[in-house]
Amino acid sequence: MQNAELRVAVLGAGIIAKEHFDAIRATTGFAACAVVDINLDKANEIAQLYEIMAYNDYREMIKQEKPDVVVIALPHYLHKETAVFAAEHGCHLMLEKPMALSVAECDEIIEAGRKADIRILVGHTQHYIAENIQAKRIIQSEELGQLVMIHDVRHTNYFQDSRPQWFLEKEKSGGGILANLGTHSIDKIQWLTDCTVRKLKSSVSYHGSRGNVEGSGMIYLELTSGIPATIVQSGYLGASRNETEIIFTGGMLKLVTGESLWMSRGGQYEKLETLNTAAPFELQYSDLLTAIRDHSETSCSPAYARGVIAALEAVYRSAETGLEQLVYQEIGE
Repeated sequence: MQNAELRVAVLGAGIIAKEHFDAIRATTGFAACAVVDINLDKANEIAQLYEIMAYNDYREMIKQEKPDVVVIALPHYLHKETAVFAAEHGCHLMLEKPMALSVAECDEIIEAGRKADIRILVGHTQHYIAENIQAKRIIQSEELGQLVMIHDVRHTNYFQDSRPQWFLEKEKSGGGILANLGTHSIDKIQWLTDCTVRKLKSSVSYHGSRGNVEGSGMIYLELTSGIPATIVQSGYLGASRNETEIIFTGGMLKLVTGESLWMSRGGQYEKLETLNTAAPFELQYSDLLTAIRDHSETSCSPAYARGVIAALEAVYRSAETGLEQLVYQEIGE
């Protein structure tokens, strides 16, 4: 049974579902079996494309198909409910980020996974992107000297008409641009440095054209190593930007995640040749498969993902109170 294919079902037939199914198809050891969406027409479209079963009720699907792995690619407010149910039925989990709406919900998922003795990988894709992997290697090599600080900037039209409304309702999404894209930045900074956030101060604004979530935010944070970092994000109209500047005593890196990596040793930035790796989603599935077969922890564990949510909760506390917040994280090894 060691080499038997594990059957995988995906909850959610949105735009990201095809990336999951393509990665499942590309990963020897996994085989797709079903897709679930409340909109059965959308589920049927995906099902026909990948020759699998379609359902509009995830509970029925899990009971009927008995998948080995359940992928949760649903609105954030459904993560906890579906993850706990799947875990209780013995399914390993590929859970899209953010893990859940709160640390308390993360704890429920972690406990359900512990009781069922399943493996959980939370899809913080920053860990699997070629430019990020290369930047982390350079940080660890100390070829540019000691790391001094990190400045992460992201601007995008967050309130564009094509964004589903649930993203803009705090009770369903957990927050606005910082809950969705800010968690990528928190994760990226933590992962690049092998540190967690110790304390932070933040400020947000609410000028979105719809919904009740923040449209911009600025975070000043300090890592457990003492390294400072800033995150600046705007979801209003303007030029798109997604860059992380990593500053050392002997040079700088400019990381344009998913596009390029640049280095300066004192002069202009020069583009580095990016190392070839498998697609991020394929690396995620390979990671999960190894954890299942070895009965080991995934490299993006639920304990780690819980820590990202702990930092996000501190961001909103700071923005509300105007005070610096300590971040209490329980990060697994």
